[in-house]
Amino acid sequence: MVGFILLADGVSGAQNLSIFDPASPSAESIRALFILVLAVTGAIFLLVEGVLIYSIIRFRPRAAARPAAGEGTEPPQVYGSMPIEIAWTAAPGLIVFLLALILTRAEYEVRVNPDNPPPGAKPLYVTVIGHQWWWEYVYEKYDGRQLGFITANELHIPVSEDGVPRPAYLTLLSADVCHSLWVPRLAGKTDLIPGRTNQMWFQSSEVDLYLGQCAEYCGTQHAHMLLRVNVDSVAQFQAWLDNQAKPAVDDIAVREGRDAFLSQSCINCHRVRGTRAKGTYAPDLTHLMSRQTLASGMVPNTRDELRKWVANPQQVKPGCLMPAFGLSERQVDLIISYLTTLN
Repeated sequence: MVGFILLADGVSGAQNLSIFDPASPSAESIRALFILVLAVTGAIFLLVEGVLIYSIIRFRPRAAARPAAGEGTEPPQVYGSMPIEIAWTAAPGLIVFLLALILTRAEYEVRVNPDNPPPGAKPLYVTVIGHQWWWEYVYEKYDGRQLGFITANELHIPVSEDGVPRPAYLTLLSADVCHSLWVPRLAGKTDLIPGRTNQMWFQSSEVDLYLGQCAEYCGTQHAHMLLRVNVDSVAQFQAWLDNQAKPAVDDIAVREGRDAFLSQSCINCHRVRGTRAKGTYAPDLTHLMSRQTLASGMVPNTRDELRKWVANPQQVKPGCLMPAFGLSERQVDLIISYLTTLN
């Protein structure tokens, strides 16, 4: 099992998925706990195997010299030592007790109360809703300021720098089945369960892109329910917040494409703020082109890939809940021209 974990870590290192390279306090707690438990259990394994090998080698000649059963007197019985018996019983209990205390401390460090951020912190509050097979992010509040916009699949958080912690507190919900949010370098796995509210948190002092994955089987496209966490500089994050808070761009040059989009049943599932598209079943498209990927991280967000997706999403992500509408080439071109203005 340990070998598999180390192998998986080596394979995933190029994808920025290593649990042994934490970039958040909660991930560091998990790494430290893993290494400690591995060291303790490894020491126990070496001790037991060492005694076993010693006994085999030390007493093998004596056992070989004994007569076979029924060919002489039985060897004398040797009774154990009471102090050794007590030690063998008490030592494992003590080890388990200490590990339980350490595990409780690590659990406390990972599960921080979002209503009690560290002194001087500028916390970010986001509600994460798992869908088949994409992530919805409702940005609630940052540094005491109400936000109230929605995006999908790509989470942005500010970096903690200049001695100011900027933790991201996530409230986890599910819209359909069980999911599990896992960004290995930032935090452990936490389930999103229908009818139940879970929470997790992380923060990072490293500006970078961190990749994650749904870690709970949730249907045919579970393996493609990917996620991306962008830890931005404070200035970049503020600029991103300001842009996301705006309504959708209304470019008169693509008015015909906007009308084509709004005339389709797309508006029953998707939302575009500032228009009559107010669906809540599928990702918010208000700032679609500000995202780097489509289909929950499967393909890059380019005009060509977007066109393939709109024309026939089942070819890109088989089994996804968006059907192909049989649009004409002209309708697809008009809709794509409109969607690519939604920055």
